Amino acid sequence: MDSASGGAGLPDPNVSDGEGPSSASRSAAPAVTVEPPSASPAPPSRYESQKRRDWNTFLQYLKNHKPPLTLARCSGAHVIEFLKYLDQFGKTKVHATGCPYFGHPNPPAPCACPLKQAWGSLDALIGRLRAAYEENGGRPESNPFGARAVRIYLREVREGQAKARGIPYEKKKRKRSTVTTTAVVGNVSVASAQGVGGDGDGGGGVDAGGSSNTAAAAAAATSTAV
Repeated sequence: MDSASGGAGLPDPNVSDGEGPSSASRSAAPAVTVEPPSASPAPPSRYESQKRRDWNTFLQYLKNHKPPLTLARCSGAHVIEFLKYLDQFGKTKVHATGCPYFGHPNPPAPCACPLKQAWGSLDALIGRLRAAYEENGGRPESNPFGARAVRIYLREVREGQAKARGIPYEKKKRKRSTVTTTAVVGNVSVASAQGVGGDGDGGGGVDAGGSSNTAAAAAAATSTAV
């Protein structure tokens, strides 16, 4: 009896006494939010990467110049010096005037003529440096890469390499549109068919009228095409 009453007085370990964490307190705990990883920036394009390398190369050239040059003092003449400096790294054979293969597009044997930068490579390089100059705070009106002397030099390089290599650099001619002329001629054909196949009651009068209309439309088409 005593043991039973004593046993009844012991707390049941399976029954919560209110001091432990309840379901209400657990539900009130702040929720942990997991933020998605931030999207990494897109890698620069091939053009942008090449432009940055070209710009760094030019800045290094100015630094090593004797005497050293600053970007603010750089002129078109310095840009031309830079282009000539790059010729030592060129891979294009440019025949000299006295070379037997001068003007030969496919020389049958090697020669001692120097390798230079191709005109197309120099032209593309100037375009990238011209854009990089303005992107780095330079003013368009003082851009040395857009100087007239640089344009003249590039033109001389193009013409000289065209003669030496026997490969002319020709601009692609735009094809003239013939859509308008074709449409007008098509309308003339329809008008001619309608004139010949007119109402039979008109007899020769209808045919004559159709022929005159066709001739007038053909004349209009010719003047439009010209």
